[in-house]
Amino acid sequence: MASTIPAKYMDLLTDKVAFAALATVMPDGSPQVTPLWFDYKDGIIRINTAVGRRKARNLDSNPKVALAIIDPTNPYRYLQIRGHVERSTRDGADRHIDSLARRYLGQDKYPFGRPGEVRVMYDIAIDSWQGNG
Repeated sequence: MASTIPAKYMDLLTDKVAFAALATVMPDGSPQVTPLWFDYKDGIIRINTAVGRRKARNLDSNPKVALAIIDPTNPYRYLQIRGHVERSTRDGADRHIDSLARRYLGQDKYPFGRPGEVRVMYDIAIDSWQGNG
């Protein structure tokens, strides 16, 4: 069952340009954390990566995740989300990373792509949350 984020934290998901620290589970059960861009649409956190990267392999084998989103203007204010991958797709993933580049860099096209890189977008359903501030 999805959990609804209270209005007092929605600015961290929609208005502010905040990074998320994504925790995934390695094959041996240990955690792996990656800072990344994200967006929020229709109650879902959406992230993007390239096929074959560690976080993609982790997400494909174990859908459980946690994210910490820290307010860029007040580091003592944050939102922690626990959730699971609800869907992954390559369809629209290039458009999605370009939209994230507009949000985070002010550029229309994602500038860090490598030749032959295939993008994948993950939809993360929110199972629970905790906030501070």
